[in-house]
Amino acid sequence: QELTTVRVQDPRVHNEGSWNSYVDYKIFLHTNSKAFTAKTSCVRRRYREFVWLRRQLQRNAGLVPVPELPGKSAFFVGSTDEFIEKRRQGLQQFLEK
Repeated sequence: QELTTVRVQDPRVHNEGSWNSYVDYKIFLHTNSKAFTAKTSCVRRRYREFVWLRRQLQRNAGLVPVPELPGKSAFFVGSTDEFIEKRRQGLQQFLEK
């Protein structure tokens, strides 16, 4: 039975405290599918790269609905850590769907 697991983990804040700060996430993929040459891979991606991916999927999806991404909020009320964790969970769900 073919199995593919994807995990969004290890968020890192870059340029913290500045106007151009951002967070990236480690995306870990493990599979036993014959369709993949590499059985494991790991990359770091920013939220805006998920936005790009979603646009590409929408462009090629036809009538198949593309999952939503978690919201982007410049002014989040609450802790930054809480926001980053909620976003991480939302990106995880996006990739799983």
